[in-house]
Amino acid sequence: MVKIIDKENKIAIDDLNTMAEKMFGDMVKVVVDVEKEILVVDAELHADEEKVLLEQGSKQENLWGINLYPDDVGDDFVEFDSMINLRPSWGNKSRGVDDERIQAKIVKIVNDLIVK
Repeated sequence: MVKIIDKENKIAIDDLNTMAEKMFGDMVKVVVDVEKEILVVDAELHADEEKVLLEQGSKQENLWGINLYPDDVGDDFVEFDSMINLRPSWGNKSRGVDDERIQAKIVKIVNDLIVK
């Protein structure tokens, strides 16, 4: 069941661990809206999470796919890797997030919305 995480509905790291165990073992796929500062979690594909946000009025250019590893800390907690990030026409030529400013914003949003 896809969940939207925002400032009023944060998520605990334990909940992410449970999601990871059910889906991929050690990872949770997440889509971040860097403009609205919200996350969508708990889907098999980033594209499914992206669709939820687009239906809620998010703009494509603000959506980025990441993976979270709840058992890891520091730089290993967030992985910038998703097919939805591949946007050569917008300057992002990889599955990662090429712009370091956007990476930093994603990490801040993740840290603000996940209770550790």
